[in-house]
Amino acid sequence: MKTTLLKSEDYTRSPWKNGGGIFTDIADAHRPGSSAKDWDSLLWRFASTPIVAPGPFSHMPGIDRLQMVVGGRGLVLRSPTQEFDEREPFTTVRFTGETEIVTALEAGPVEVVNLMARRGAAEIALAALREPGERQLPAGTHLVYAARGVGRVRLGGEDFAISHENTLKVELAEASTLTLVSGLVVVGSIRLVG
Repeated sequence: MKTTLLKSEDYTRSPWKNGGGIFTDIADAHRPGSSAKDWDSLLWRFASTPIVAPGPFSHMPGIDRLQMVVGGRGLVLRSPTQEFDEREPFTTVRFTGETEIVTALEAGPVEVVNLMARRGAAEIALAALREPGERQLPAGTHLVYAARGVGRVRLGGEDFAISHENTLKVELAEASTLTLVSGLVVVGSIRLVG
């Protein structure tokens, strides 16, 4: 097990692919040997962003996306064929980067976290842990994000206190148990495939 505390002062900020806003890149991975770290070389990305006005989502062919509201409420994603309901915070929705989506804000601006991965390169999961207890983590990379306040977790016999400003990156060679001791954390999980 390898753990790294990712500090907010080291996060990068970049424009959305469609230029409609700014996201905070918490952690990502790109194809080894890529000359540029861009959307074409992206394997996965965990990021947060405010959504302050209704508008279209970026078109991201070949990317699978998971999203969760962590601040505010009332977000709905609308496509020509379905609606993704994120009105309640800490609800995970899954959609593809090819899906034409326009946001609706029913109660003002929201803050979301996104976990994106290149289809066929990684399998991803995104879950909120709100009640103290255990959660099995498979081998892979996991990002433990304190959505608000301080989240206290135990992993491999070690205790970690994660403030809202930071994220704990956990790289597991084999499955392990994460225990939420107190607070609320969001766990993004990535398993590279192929």
